[in-house]
Amino acid sequence: MTTLARSFLSQLRALLEPVDLLTDPADCWPYGYDNSRRHAPPAAVALPRSHDTVREIIRLCNTHHVAVVPRGRGTGTTGATVPTHGELVLSLERMNRIVRIDQANRYAVVEPGVTNQQVQDAVAQQGFFWPPDPTSAAYCSIGGNLAYNSAGPRAVKYGTPRDNVLGLRAVTGAGQEIRTGVFTTKGVVGYDLTRLLIGSEGTLAVITEATLKLSPVPEAKRTLRAIYSGIEPAAEAVASIMAQPIVPCSLEFMDAQAIAMIRDYSQVALPRQAGALLMIEVDGPAACIEHARERVGAAAQNTGLLELKTAATVEEVDQLWAMRKALSPALRKIAPKKINEDVVVPVSNIPALVNGLADLAREYNIKIVNFGHAGNGNIHVNLLIDPDDPEQAKSALLCLDRVFDLVLTLNGTLSGEHGIGLEKRVFIAREIEPATLGLMRGIKRQFDPNGLLNPGKMLPAREPEADA
Repeated sequence: MTTLARSFLSQLRALLEPVDLLTDPADCWPYGYDNSRRHAPPAAVALPRSHDTVREIIRLCNTHHVAVVPRGRGTGTTGATVPTHGELVLSLERMNRIVRIDQANRYAVVEPGVTNQQVQDAVAQQGFFWPPDPTSAAYCSIGGNLAYNSAGPRAVKYGTPRDNVLGLRAVTGAGQEIRTGVFTTKGVVGYDLTRLLIGSEGTLAVITEATLKLSPVPEAKRTLRAIYSGIEPAAEAVASIMAQPIVPCSLEFMDAQAIAMIRDYSQVALPRQAGALLMIEVDGPAACIEHARERVGAAAQNTGLLELKTAATVEEVDQLWAMRKALSPALRKIAPKKINEDVVVPVSNIPALVNGLADLAREYNIKIVNFGHAGNGNIHVNLLIDPDDPEQAKSALLCLDRVFDLVLTLNGTLSGEHGIGLEKRVFIAREIEPATLGLMRGIKRQFDPNGLLNPGKMLPAREPEADA
């Protein structure tokens, strides 16, 4: 682990309250984790409470050439907040204010440490919601949502954080204060640095404030469950649903393996011949909601449909979603250290992806469970293995390599919302050509000339000759 110089620590203490600087290894230890299996102890942990303090810490790090890892609440799954070389961890959890909610102009200004759920609860009192809704909304931070561009089920209709953030306040890796974006829903002055910073995993700048674009809470919502005989009819239904004018606010998918697990670990009754399942929600004006339900329900029907059910009450909605909620606990129970990837393919290629994954599961003798956000082709691929078993771990790496090749062959991308971090870094050059990677490295140098912000994350380790 890196040992920080006394002079640096002395100056760092001067910037923070005593309770906002952790140097005892036991206190720092939890900040070496995220929601991946990786851990590395940080040299120290700073917990600033203001933009100005963040700015001064970053400038101090540049003076002493100390690397720093920005962190939200550690819910990421790719190791992006793990201080692999004992860096200083900059935890933004105490910058947790909702600065203001502008009801007239439909935006909220928030700090990065506030949780997604706290924002949802606050803006709901004004009749709004912020569309991104990751599964971890109750405890993930807005800063983390922005760092990974994490969206959740509603992205199919309402978009990702990049579509729902108007502007940012941030400190670059060089310690320079910047503001990006606007307070309006239109604005084309200059380059779009807001969308650049969102999804950059803290490698370019530390976000200290975000202006979130709010949407009105819809008057009504309807929830449907469709069960199919196999992957092909389910994917056909997804394509039909997305081709008609009523866009669902949620369109979730589960394959046969996921359905089998739900049967074993919950009380939900499902047909034995079920080969795929869709959870569909529509929302909108109360006067139009039944029409929307009927149109989407009609689009969901084909010769492979086994059952189509609409929830009539709040209790039935909860029961329908109980299947989806039962899945993650079941996966954790069976394989606590499973590999969880979130690849994306065009909707029409979902059958080829899932069938290809089934072939790989047989070839490598690995159980693979697939579910996710079918409306935009974002499928969570879960390899249920024990990484502590050397043979399983070796097979899993070989299988994962083939999974990524399959995804790219199907015109897909290696991550939809979990990010790159450490886990997928070595695969990035398969998707992004050398010239484009060279531009990205140039952007990194411009924002962070000393390479101190979250080093060793996202971009591949070695620069191809074409970038030199």
